[in-house]
Amino acid sequence: VKGEDKVMAPEEVSSMVLTKMKETAENYLGKEVKHAVITVPAYFNDAQRQSTKDAGTISGMNVLRIINEPTAAAIAYGLDKKTEKNILVYDLGGGTFDVSLLTIDNGVFEVVATNGDTHLGGEDFDQ
Repeated sequence: VKGEDKVMAPEEVSSMVLTKMKETAENYLGKEVKHAVITVPAYFNDAQRQSTKDAGTISGMNVLRIINEPTAAAIAYGLDKKTEKNILVYDLGGGTFDVSLLTIDNGVFEVVATNGDTHLGGEDFDQ
């Protein structure tokens, strides 16, 4: 209510963002969006991943999977790759820097290692 403070859980705030994104997608596609795959930073722990999944559920979607952002980039790169390859994905975000090593073999993606720095990112270079 206007003028009153309301305490909200992080999942509720995230669900508001996801609800808006869902509505935008539905308007563009002209049909209902029921399922989602959501990407998260590689450094997210299990609790943060679960909170993100919960936010998706609150927003009215069936969250099929939570995947690391570098893994999503690797999937986009390697969908058409048939021979075995090792790839290194750099994810330099605004405030974070993540690196993931993946093996792609005939459409199968295996995350070999991932690491990151939550205090190094593009914003840090600008300062």
